[in-house]
Amino acid sequence: MPTYDYECPATGEVVEVRHGMMESLETWGQLCARAEQPLGSTPPDAPVRRKLSGGNLMVKGGAAPPPSPSAGGGGCRPSCGCC
Repeated sequence: MPTYDYECPATGEVVEVRHGMMESLETWGQLCARAEQPLGSTPPDAPVRRKLSGGNLMVKGGAAPPPSPSAGGGGCRPSCGCC
C-alpha cells in the first residue's frame, strides 16, 4: 500500500499515512483517524491536501529499494559501461 504525505494548510503540519490509491482524505479528522493520532487543537473539519511526492511503495519488510541502473530502463547511455 502506498504512503502519502498530507498537509494541513492552517497549521503547516504534515502527516504521513498509508492508504489505497483510490482513497483520498479531505479533513484533519479523517487524517488523524487514519494516522491514529490525536486531533490536537486543529478542528476536525479543517481541510487537508495531499502533497505531491514521488511516493513510496511499501513492501513487506519496508520500502521498496530504488531500481538499479542495470535493471533495465535505468536511463543509462549505451556507452556508460554499467549495462
